[in-house]
Amino acid sequence: MTIIDLNRAFSTEEKCREYLGRVRWPHGPICPRCSAKTVSTIRTQGKFECSKCSYQFSVTAGTIFHDSHLPLEKWFMTTYLMCESRKGISANQLKRVLGVSYKTAWYLCHRIRAAMKEANPPPLAGTVEMDETYIGGRRRGLRAKVMQNKTMVLGAIQRGGDVRLKVEDRATKATLRKFLREHMAKGSKHLYTDDASAYKMAPEIDTTHESVNHSKEEWVRGQVHTNTIEGVFSLFKRSIIGSYHHLSAKHLDAYLDEFEFRFNRRRRADLFADTIRHLIAAHNLSFKALTRGQR
Repeated sequence: MTIIDLNRAFSTEEKCREYLGRVRWPHGPICPRCSAKTVSTIRTQGKFECSKCSYQFSVTAGTIFHDSHLPLEKWFMTTYLMCESRKGISANQLKRVLGVSYKTAWYLCHRIRAAMKEANPPPLAGTVEMDETYIGGRRRGLRAKVMQNKTMVLGAIQRGGDVRLKVEDRATKATLRKFLREHMAKGSKHLYTDDASAYKMAPEIDTTHESVNHSKEEWVRGQVHTNTIEGVFSLFKRSIIGSYHHLSAKHLDAYLDEFEFRFNRRRRADLFADTIRHLIAAHNLSFKALTRGQR
């Protein structure tokens, strides 16, 4: 879908609502209160009425769109831009594109990011690469520590498949093992890492573990390397430099969720439609919960 296709298909509120209805109820409207299928249409009000419990509802009832004052056209445009921008799009840019305040654009982006977070993603299998990187922070003064004010991100990727990213405090053995238990399938063929001491955990996992010795300038040894996950980190960092410019550690996980969602669906032709389905099923994120860091 191009942006011209988007404008043509969703140029009015009515067209957006009709599309939401088809995506949400492919076999006809269902009452969100009692799940009854005997629903009649109130065409003058653009609503539905359940013949069982007499509940009147719209296509946005019980969804992330329900309590929003923004037109659905702006929701759809934002969703499209976040999906199709490989390096992401900043709230400041959306503010100019949509003609809204920065606060509105920022909150809108985070609500969509919260919907992009996968509830139970499938585990990584086959050959998996794992590494860590550090985001943000600046060295100030001659005596400033290199890692001062930086946030660690753990990452693992299945070669030719999905990626998993998560903010963690430190790269300890316990942290790495927990991350692998959560995201790596049992019986995977290989796990490739660098030579950091915390990765020496072969007895703890049911797979072949090999590493490359970066401290001795060894980057590739046959099929053993971490270039794929390092390429993912590089792409995410370019999105910070080129689009966001600055990310707070408080909300870094949310940006990782968006990046992971978009990266794992990079070959899907129905990325926009898939994201709309996630928005319909997502729980609403209040502004108070967002600013408190409760996602």
